[in-house]
Amino acid sequence: MRILFTGIIRELGRTDRIYRGGSRYQIRVQADEVLDNVKRGDSIAVNGVCLTVVSYDNSGFTADVMPETLRRTNLQDLASGDPVNLEPSLGTDDLFDGHIVTGHIDGLGKLRGVKREDNARVVEIGFPSGMERFLVEKGSIAVNGISLTLVSVEEDYFTVSLIPESWRATNLESLKIGDHVNLETDILGKYVVKTVENYLSRDVEMSGEETGKGLSREILQKNNFM
Repeated sequence: MRILFTGIIRELGRTDRIYRGGSRYQIRVQADEVLDNVKRGDSIAVNGVCLTVVSYDNSGFTADVMPETLRRTNLQDLASGDPVNLEPSLGTDDLFDGHIVTGHIDGLGKLRGVKREDNARVVEIGFPSGMERFLVEKGSIAVNGISLTLVSVEEDYFTVSLIPESWRATNLESLKIGDHVNLETDILGKYVVKTVENYLSRDVEMSGEETGKGLSREILQKNNFM
């Protein structure tokens, strides 16, 4: 089973039916292009969420959604007929565009504003506390599964800019202010932060100093990172 994505949306699908009942939650998505060579058990990202195909026909596919996924993503907000961004998992012969996307959502953002800037749309998105450590200006982020470049990063929101093709070919165009979007930060950045924090934590423990919280300029300078 392939489980890697690039954030390049292949198709704008639509939710066809949503099954809720007892412990069962499934969604059926109307699709076309992502069905090419699809098999049961394949992975398809829906709004950036990696889901497993449990059944399919020539007009769409069905996937199970577990409670943890509903809690952490905007799939819980979907209604029948809603547009969803679709990307099949990366094949060995596929070109690698975008950036490495796992389909595992870090948190929900909130659409705060959209403005036009010449031919582009500049989108402002609020992000949950704690995510700022993984956001870097001109770095990568996946928003509803779309690989985008961070234009600016502020205290509790960031901005991204979309070309007309990305705006037209994704569901960001249909969102309203206040709607939730799925956010996945750059996996490489997360590993770098985790590795540095673990290294510094070990170093501090060995020296008998208090650990404190997070990284600081002083700690980085002391450990020759600056």
